[in-house]
Amino acid sequence: MAPLIPEEIEHYISAHTTPQGELLERLRQETQARMANPGMMVGATEGRLLTILARLCNARLAIEIGTFTGYSALCIAEGIADDGKLVTCDIDPDAVAIAQRYFAESLYGHKIELKLGPALESLDTLEPLIDFAFIDGDKENYPAYWEKLVPMMRTGGLIIVDNVLWSGKALNPVEPSDWGISELNARVVKDERVEAVMLSVRDGITVALKR
Repeated sequence: MAPLIPEEIEHYISAHTTPQGELLERLRQETQARMANPGMMVGATEGRLLTILARLCNARLAIEIGTFTGYSALCIAEGIADDGKLVTCDIDPDAVAIAQRYFAESLYGHKIELKLGPALESLDTLEPLIDFAFIDGDKENYPAYWEKLVPMMRTGGLIIVDNVLWSGKALNPVEPSDWGISELNARVVKDERVEAVMLSVRDGITVALKR
């Protein structure tokens, strides 16, 4: 399937976005070299957007579902308050081993708490009210993550959902991952608890504001 956005446009967007810095560039390169699915990592443009959104909503408590190698976690941690905390969840010990090394190097790593295990179980350990949430885990569970998170968000908090276009497969779902995203998208637009917008950033993201 062809890219949703032409490569030259992606390069132009990246060139006109504030760079993420040397540490994240090293993490990007290591992820591409060592991981079987490096495309699971958010891009630099989306990473910068996460930083800005976390900062705009004055986030102190943030949650991320899907750490992978830690790129998005570091972007979110940069945007939250100096005394804030990001709880990031994943089940892949190999990926999070890379993430932990970069957390230790980062100026923002002290804000990050990593939970290794199923995200729905990790969410049970958190207290409301959450200011900022980023959903980027296994796609089949997207609807379950959404229903778990929305009641835990404060009014004015933001939920960001990644891969909502799923390379266009959300339009004509076939696989369980396709259906998970398609169901979530249909649910969000009808959910009166939030105000939402879907954006064609990278593989599509939804930004939802808790009413």
